Amino acid sequence: MTRLLVINPGSTSTKFGVFRNDEAEYTKNIRHEDKFRALPDLISQLPIRKQMICDALSEAGIDLGSLDAVVGRGGILHPLKAGVYRVNPDMVQDLQVCRYGVHASNLGGLIAESIAKMLGIEAYIADPVIVDEMDDLARFTGWPDFERKSMFHALNQKAVARRYAREHGSRYEEVKLIVAHLGGGVSVGAHRGGRVVDVNNALLGDGPFSAERTGGLPFGSVMDYSFSGRYSQEEMVKMFVGKGGLVAYLGTGDAIEIHKRIEAGDDRARLVLEAMAYQVSKEIGAAVAVLEGDIDAIIITGGIAHDSFMIDWIRQRVSFIAPLIVYPGEDELAALAEIVGKALEGLFPIESYERRAD
Repeated sequence: MTRLLVINPGSTSTKFGVFRNDEAEYTKNIRHEDKFRALPDLISQLPIRKQMICDALSEAGIDLGSLDAVVGRGGILHPLKAGVYRVNPDMVQDLQVCRYGVHASNLGGLIAESIAKMLGIEAYIADPVIVDEMDDLARFTGWPDFERKSMFHALNQKAVARRYAREHGSRYEEVKLIVAHLGGGVSVGAHRGGRVVDVNNALLGDGPFSAERTGGLPFGSVMDYSFSGRYSQEEMVKMFVGKGGLVAYLGTGDAIEIHKRIEAGDDRARLVLEAMAYQVSKEIGAAVAVLEGDIDAIIITGGIAHDSFMIDWIRQRVSFIAPLIVYPGEDELAALAEIVGKALEGLFPIESYERRAD
């Protein structure tokens, strides 16, 4: 029986849990809010978050010596195929310097490696946000120096796709699905042959706006902002990722609060949330073309998939295409435990990460 410590760091929280054979024995979510505001950079948070996890496990009476491995949410690395990766010195080096981007998930592999090293066991990541399985046709943009990049909710998208296949007596590699993850970011992926062959860049790229990200923006308007002298590049990134989307329009990205506003008669809140559903539906329509209309199901997942208004508006626009399945939430701890547990049983290969010279 495999016992795993699974860690998922976010910008304002650290979620972690102990799983035995895919079953959660203990989970906790520590909120940080402004705790790290005075720290100079992301990596400075590592020892504090690690100590919080160890203290919580100790208080819960969990013996760290009983763990077989530690699993972290994969961070921003160079593009990788989906799967399970052992945390090695090459990966640690890239994550420590945030070589490919700064994101809280970078701490996942680092905290996992630090705890695992202390215990003399292995650390792993799985299906990180930079999983890249896109077809060559999907990479073109219209300018040779620019290429569409794969950055999306790979962990949750893959987990719900496998769940759908399992529940329908099939294998993931045999089904054709469109999966839309709705949360702080939105990603809509076309799944075919066990690969996400096309997907929007959910961090800083294209696609629908989300709870706190703008998604694709009109090129001319972005150019005007860029050369206005009013904003630095860093300020613009913070506006578009973190302060965009629902936050920009309504002052909050909390779908529960927005739902209450709509029920209270707030027409502006209703229009903005429906506009998000409209854009998600358009992106699903684009994925229909990618899969040439041959689709087994459309899956909606992520935190905002709990919202009945959002689901109803999307269903009105896309249910004629294929059955609409809703798997609300994003249980990334369980998804990590499941795939790494299967890899340790020999059902999935364990991949090796190598640094690139670029």
